[in-house]
Amino acid sequence: MIQGRARAVFNGKVIIHPQAQQSAAKQLNKNLLLGEKAEVDTKPELQIYADDVKCSHGATVGQLDELALFYLQSRGICKKEAESWLVFGFVSEVLNRIDNPDMREFVLLPVLAHLNHLVGGDVKSLQEIMPAKKGTISCQ
Repeated sequence: MIQGRARAVFNGKVIIHPQAQQSAAKQLNKNLLLGEKAEVDTKPELQIYADDVKCSHGATVGQLDELALFYLQSRGICKKEAESWLVFGFVSEVLNRIDNPDMREFVLLPVLAHLNHLVGGDVKSLQEIMPAKKGTISCQ
């Protein structure tokens, strides 16, 4: 995620050498732009010199989905909170891969604080939409 006028560059390369038969490689670079002038250049690359491999690569770059924002707002969620929810949804894919619950909890609060700083939301509201917690969101 980048915001404002920030610019990020991703140039990833996987090389499968001829001796590396039956290798498997997956490369994916997902980017969320949180500013009109934010920019990401992404170039995932595979160099395969073996015949028997399973490899894939991909990249996405985009902004928050306007239809998703509209949907949430049409159900009474204020814009800042809707943006926070969508940004959290983007990041939660990575957070949910942390198998250790103590480590996930340790990482979660600073991540939520940073996300809310980016979109101007409220950390508490994102804590409340976590699967283990229930609550209501107040729009101010």
